[in-house]
Amino acid sequence: MGALKGTDTNMDQTPHNSQPPGGASLFAAIRSAAPDGSRVFIRDVAGHRLTYHEMYAETARIANCLVAAGLRPGDRLAVQVEKSVTAILVALACMRAGAIFLPLSPAYTLAELEYFLADAEPSCVVVQPGKQSSIGSMLAGKAAILTLDSGGKRGSLIDGTRGMPDSIHDVPRTADDLAAILYTSGTTGRSKGAMLTHYNLVSNALTLRDLWRFTRDDVLLHALPVYHTHGLFTATNTVLMAGASMVFLPRFDAELIFAHLPGCTTMMGVPTFYTRLLADPRLTREAAAHMRVFISGSAPLLPETHREWFDRTGHAILERYGMTETNMIASNPYDGERRAGAVGYPLPGVDLRVVDGGTGEALPDGEIGMIELRGPNVCKGYWRKPEQTAETFRGDGFFVTGDLGRINADGYLEIVGRAKDLVITGGFNVYPREVEFEIDAIPGVVESAVIGVPHPDFGEGVTAVIVRKRDVELSESVILEALRERLAKFKLPKRVVFRDVLPRNAMGKVQKNELRNIYRDLYVNS
Repeated sequence: MGALKGTDTNMDQTPHNSQPPGGASLFAAIRSAAPDGSRVFIRDVAGHRLTYHEMYAETARIANCLVAAGLRPGDRLAVQVEKSVTAILVALACMRAGAIFLPLSPAYTLAELEYFLADAEPSCVVVQPGKQSSIGSMLAGKAAILTLDSGGKRGSLIDGTRGMPDSIHDVPRTADDLAAILYTSGTTGRSKGAMLTHYNLVSNALTLRDLWRFTRDDVLLHALPVYHTHGLFTATNTVLMAGASMVFLPRFDAELIFAHLPGCTTMMGVPTFYTRLLADPRLTREAAAHMRVFISGSAPLLPETHREWFDRTGHAILERYGMTETNMIASNPYDGERRAGAVGYPLPGVDLRVVDGGTGEALPDGEIGMIELRGPNVCKGYWRKPEQTAETFRGDGFFVTGDLGRINADGYLEIVGRAKDLVITGGFNVYPREVEFEIDAIPGVVESAVIGVPHPDFGEGVTAVIVRKRDVELSESVILEALRERLAKFKLPKRVVFRDVLPRNAMGKVQKNELRNIYRDLYVNS
């Protein structure tokens, strides 16, 4: 009860062996999975194409440049640049050199970068030309600094590749060697660096390739950032493991999406992509008729969005579930019902359970508890944080996700929210997702976020923050009246506030910590 195991019984797939084909490293697995070097790997919006053979040559030149700059096996390579084809090649080149890739958001300030660079101690850093001086002062000669412009065409990194050999002896890596360190969002404290091994990345990419039926004939429309696991690993590595191609957009832009959609077969995005495309009249059944699959993740997809997308395009969005520390965990089936409001079944080889957060005991199906999992996708732990690592892993190897969820009667996993977002009001537990689900069903509501903020009587007051549709009259009293017949009294919001938009991070996740800060004094003197 309260546990699922990813097997061929629910996903039509079987777990992969413990050793990736073609070799232990990610790049060795790529070579094995995509032997036809003449096929196009990537093309940009200007129409420039790079075949797999050309990708091998370019990543070799970049790897040789990085080695010449002092990068050694096991070193960290920190990269803070805008999205470009070259940025992807740098990540692959880093792994060919046997180093550990450390992507950092271009939005990070110098103060934020100081923490990451001090924690990871990279031996080489790649930044945009305008930041070279500031980063140089910060590092005080402790790391080599290379530059790469926003288009990926100019900078000392590009200059350094000129004349470099177009081949390199890839540094051998074991399956357990680190391939990347990805820092978590840090919404509950200092960001922690999740240590991802080569096998974490290879096994997950192979599983997703098979699960989502990727082949060499697929062309992925890539509009995601590449400093995050979704765009950097889930999207890119799945393509590489299939020997497929991708159209590489610099960012999400509806004009670019509709311009390049006809030449693609698949798309991965965050829910915001899909809601914005639904607002565009160019999204029609005819425009999407040639597409094979649309995939969504990184934030919850509203059931309304799922339904509207199907009505407009004839495609049911395939929603999946993952984390920085675990790559992908679960997915709705490719064949079978893609259930709105659920994230499907655990991936092959992944054991998942829902437990009581206090006792660790498995809960019966249908009950809400902490989601824990174990599998080849789970990181080794947190970089230089043994105490946090020990707190996050159970004695039997299960990783504590911090997410609350339940397994429904049909075996689908439903995410209720983050444990840190749980609202305790008057001694009762209120799961925000339950309340949000009912609010989002009210006509005129675009989306909602339910939070708990300090309340002098109840400890925390259930508070609903709502975005209304334009030109729709909705008031606090209308919302509460609609909810009275749908929710227990203790779950009803004490207050309803309206905003034009909800604050989100770059991957589309609502920043509830920011909302809690904004409304922390809402019940003062109440």
